[in-house]
Amino acid sequence: MKRYCLALDLKDDPILKEEYINHHKKVWPEILDSILNAGIRDMQIYNIENRLFMIMEVEDYFSFEEKDKLDAENPFVQKWEALMSTYQQKLPSAGQHQKWMLMNKIFQL
Repeated sequence: MKRYCLALDLKDDPILKEEYINHHKKVWPEILDSILNAGIRDMQIYNIENRLFMIMEVEDYFSFEEKDKLDAENPFVQKWEALMSTYQQKLPSAGQHQKWMLMNKIFQL
């Protein structure tokens, strides 16, 4: 198993933040299936203020490139991502088509 940590911001609007959190209390089953089918075994999202932090535990065969390919072919994922984009705000250093950004591990006990 591998672990990845990613970050993204929410738009700085209390109503939008609440809506985003509520969507994640009832994630569509098709989205959950797409996550599991890509080799992601555990995914958690935390937030403070408008910062999001995602932890993913994945199978050894998992790749972001393959997940992106599967997502591009899945109409449910495309619809979910379009909806989530109304709440999300890229980090300042994100590329044009980049949302969630990989974080660097700087310490481990």
